[in-house]
Amino acid sequence: MKCPHCSHPEDHVIDSRPVENGSVIRRRRECLSCARRFTTYERLEVIPLVVLKSGNRREPFDRNKLRDGILTACKKRSISVAQVEKLVSEVETSLQEDYVMEVQSRTIGDLVLGKLKELDPVAYVRFASVYKQFSDLDSFLTELKGLKQEQKLRGKKVKYADLLSTFLNGTTAKN
Repeated sequence: MKCPHCSHPEDHVIDSRPVENGSVIRRRRECLSCARRFTTYERLEVIPLVVLKSGNRREPFDRNKLRDGILTACKKRSISVAQVEKLVSEVETSLQEDYVMEVQSRTIGDLVLGKLKELDPVAYVRFASVYKQFSDLDSFLTELKGLKQEQKLRGKKVKYADLLSTFLNGTTAKN
């Protein structure tokens, strides 16, 4: 590694440790010529994933775009930024493990919906309303009823009126 201070080509590693959940190695180095220290990071080079959109348009996968969409769905909910970041990382990891170069945008949406359904039913409905592009109120209500039925089967109690009210105006029916 070339020293960033004097450009000498030789150094020695003083300290080495994994960071970012083990996906990156941080190395503290010291130049053998000028004795100044500097830090380097090693990370796995990931082949960029391409998202296949409707109409066969292609665009690079954008983690920030995914996070922004999820944050919008989680607005005014008791969901921390850390929970959103974890969800985004889980989706991104799943995509990198299962898809080599291209992934359908529908696949990404389905992954997010599955994770949001577990995290928060209102965030799920908000994301679904944009992602599924409901054509009319009946299809939207059908989605709400299906979610309520799933929640009931899992033993979670979700009031239909609260779910609809929270989705529409960010408050519960009791407010």
